Amino acid sequence: MAVQTEQLRLAVRPKVVLKYFGGFAIVIALLTMVPLAVSLVAGEYPVSFRYAVVIAGLAGLGVLLKRFPSPARVQYNEVMVLVAFLFIFTPLVMSYPVMAAGIPFVDALFETVSGCTTTGLSTLGAVENRPLSFLFARAWMQWYGGLGIVILSLALLVRPGLVAKDLAVAEAVPDDDLVGGTRAHARRILAVYLAVTAAGILLLLVFRADPFSAVVYALASVSTGGFSPHDGGMAALGPWPVQGTVILLCLAGSTPLVYYHRLFRRRGRLKVLSIQFLTILFLSLAVSGFLVFYMERLQGLPLSESLRQAPLLAFSAQTTAGFSPLDTSSLDNPSKVLLMVSMFFGGGASSTAGGLKILRLLIILALLRWFVVRICLPRHAVHHANIAGRRLENGEIVEALLLLFLYFSAIFLSWLVFVGFGHEPLDALFEVTSAVGTVGLSVGITRADLAPVLKLVLCADMLLGRLEIIPWLVLLYPGSWLGRRAAI
Repeated sequence: MAVQTEQLRLAVRPKVVLKYFGGFAIVIALLTMVPLAVSLVAGEYPVSFRYAVVIAGLAGLGVLLKRFPSPARVQYNEVMVLVAFLFIFTPLVMSYPVMAAGIPFVDALFETVSGCTTTGLSTLGAVENRPLSFLFARAWMQWYGGLGIVILSLALLVRPGLVAKDLAVAEAVPDDDLVGGTRAHARRILAVYLAVTAAGILLLLVFRADPFSAVVYALASVSTGGFSPHDGGMAALGPWPVQGTVILLCLAGSTPLVYYHRLFRRRGRLKVLSIQFLTILFLSLAVSGFLVFYMERLQGLPLSESLRQAPLLAFSAQTTAGFSPLDTSSLDNPSKVLLMVSMFFGGGASSTAGGLKILRLLIILALLRWFVVRICLPRHAVHHANIAGRRLENGEIVEALLLLFLYFSAIFLSWLVFVGFGHEPLDALFEVTSAVGTVGLSVGITRADLAPVLKLVLCADMLLGRLEIIPWLVLLYPGSWLGRRAAI
């Protein structure tokens, strides 16, 4: 059987990858017109020139590559390779206009990787003195990175049919969370995303945030990105109603986006989607309670201050947004450990949040429950693991356990590198967990004078976490490139 399976394996067809890479390049060019317009309005013409060069280059590349013939179907390994290439290519290209803000290449690349992966880590000590186009572009990259470049492209460019269905697998969305898996699905998700973003901007304006901050924070919140245009982070945004609105938007973004569509239409199965939302809410409130206790007892903060800051920090970590109302480096060790657990599991599947995903946590818990119940049952009794009455398939369980192992492995290996460079073990673990979870909370390790090697390690962690590791394994697997190829 193993030999037969090996014979059936098909290698990646470079022309197919290039064909659709060209289409996605055109979409990225269209998206780049928005920060170009902002730079023109702000009168930052050197930045505008760089964006114009990027747009022209992407458009030309897209038109050239689109000439390759269209395949009848796209293989899964080709989709994985394509998405991995996109998340390498986009930050590299966007580094060029970002460097116009006086940022060295490595730091510019770090900012763009952090933006496209919706992480929010930054090596820059101060950002308020940077050009407005730079502050907007960071949040804009998080917004389209959070939705997923593939989903945008399916909605705007790819024609419906088998190819659209094949490309939809790139988002690794569980079947229970899919509306259609086609271009129609992508358009519904895009409509939901636009609606939540627009509602966020309006809410922030109602609470008297200035227009620029309202737009930037809404983009960074709905995408659970966390880039702030203020040096003081969310604390500089304004009074608690404004900060609370930001966290509410983060919670909205960390909930499976298809949930809103099904809720609005009042159809489809909502149990698994609802339980993800309720679990995020429960975990965030539980962590809030523990943080209040730790802040008051271990850090000596007044109870009123703890009650204000703890929920903001807990929800920010659980939704993987990474906004912080305080200096995270001042937290006590128990609080750091608690936040690491939140960052590791993250938000819901098919949402903008990072982390292992709450759905996989529920699968693991359901598997543990099944194991305990199975011991108590007669030998010949039949009992299956399930979530909210939905039976779990073997493939779902294997995938959840595999990703749990891969996430732990990525964090452990990155942590070893940081400890080898002399960083305090717990702080190093917090930083790499934040990067792999695409969260953005930092205890102060990520800064301009961080060793370039460690900056690149964090970039790799952010990319691994955003695409959930598997596409990178497919990209690096020699068998993906060597062997028999199907005809186009």
